[in-house]
Amino acid sequence: MFFKKKNFAADIMSADINKVVKDTGLTHIAFIMDGNGRWATAKGLPREAGHSVGVKTFKKTVSRCRDYGIQTVTTYAFSTENWKRPENEVREIMRLLDTYIKEAEDDNEKNRIRYIFLGDKSRLDPRLQEKCSYLENLTQDNPLTLNIALNYGGRSEITQACNALIAKGNAVTEEDISAMLYTRESPDPDLIVRTGGEYRLSNFLLWQAAYAELYFTDCLWPDYDDIELRRAILEFSKRKRRFGGV
Repeated sequence: MFFKKKNFAADIMSADINKVVKDTGLTHIAFIMDGNGRWATAKGLPREAGHSVGVKTFKKTVSRCRDYGIQTVTTYAFSTENWKRPENEVREIMRLLDTYIKEAEDDNEKNRIRYIFLGDKSRLDPRLQEKCSYLENLTQDNPLTLNIALNYGGRSEITQACNALIAKGNAVTEEDISAMLYTRESPDPDLIVRTGGEYRLSNFLLWQAAYAELYFTDCLWPDYDDIELRRAILEFSKRKRRFGGV
């Protein structure tokens, strides 16, 4: 089946992942970081604890992507639907985000990551909005682009892009829409990875995913490690990308 994860016979830890990335032209990986709450519940912990560990996994994964030569990483941090979660859980996610932004500022010279926050930031606390904007401006010249989808929904993104184009009064092309999306400064993802055993995009990068390769794993996000990342990249190298051709 198209979405079925294949088994790899090769020793994934001995593979030259940097060469695989270069040879396949893999430049952009997007992650749906699913399973934080379930990971914590399975261990008898509050759901918030899973998000705290998930942030650590997020940091490690971004660093590994950079080491492997990936140029753009996009992560689904908080969706427009996630406001429906328990108030304590939402509050903790926002607290973790605030802490992460401060650490990103402090580590800017070391990490050299360009931060872009995708989504409708108007619903966020005004101080958090300011911090997001400041980090974007501070890091705009850094080489690795990290898109953090925050209060993001694929349908709302396309809707706002169309409304902006309608306001201009011109005929709309695919290129016009792409130029109005939150991700307009990044190429479309080559590979979208979803953890947690779910097989759907959940309103993530709906326009940009048109020709992305999709990879699903049962691994819960806090457990996502170098082996899992390598496995996904090696699977990508086996795909035949035709983009509608033959």
